[in-house]
Amino acid sequence: PPKKKDIRDYNDADMARLLEQWEKDDDIEEGDLPEHKRPPAPIDFSKIDPGKPESILKLTKKGKTLMMFVTVSGNPTEKETEEITSLWQGSLFNANYDVQRFIVGSNRAIFMLRDGGYAWEIKDFLINQERCADVTLEGQVYPGKGADGNEKVKNKTKPEKAKKKKDTEKKSNGIKEDNRATTHREEL
Repeated sequence: PPKKKDIRDYNDADMARLLEQWEKDDDIEEGDLPEHKRPPAPIDFSKIDPGKPESILKLTKKGKTLMMFVTVSGNPTEKETEEITSLWQGSLFNANYDVQRFIVGSNRAIFMLRDGGYAWEIKDFLINQERCADVTLEGQVYPGKGADGNEKVKNKTKPEKAKKKKDTEKKSNGIKEDNRATTHREEL
């Protein structure tokens, strides 16, 4: 049996044990649980449009924290990026979207959303801003209104990298690939 101690003699470890004892029998509401311990929200498959893969992502990210990267066009300083993204955050706040903003470079910011279900609506708002070069959401890059000509083409980041690797492999092998069957056999 633990020895009775005067409350004035408790150290941090004793207080932590006491808190654990109190919380063990305490019923914690589902909303107060950390996000990773909450049960996932049920997905209503009747709302999913098979033609739009974004609709699946919207439903699976609903109620979860999500981050999106935003690039400011031009060559802004960090202070300019701070001011521009602050205006965007204010506009989103006025539209009742809970968004936190973190500056991560001279022209980049992270927008953190408490509810990822609204991410695609926020993305649509951001890409329509004059100074938005692009928005990266779930690994997909969406060009913004402020993107110059060479940036508007880069909507597929990861597939381009894989394609470049394949192209370099073809060039390094020096073999012309086509659809014809050949009788020539190559040694590996």
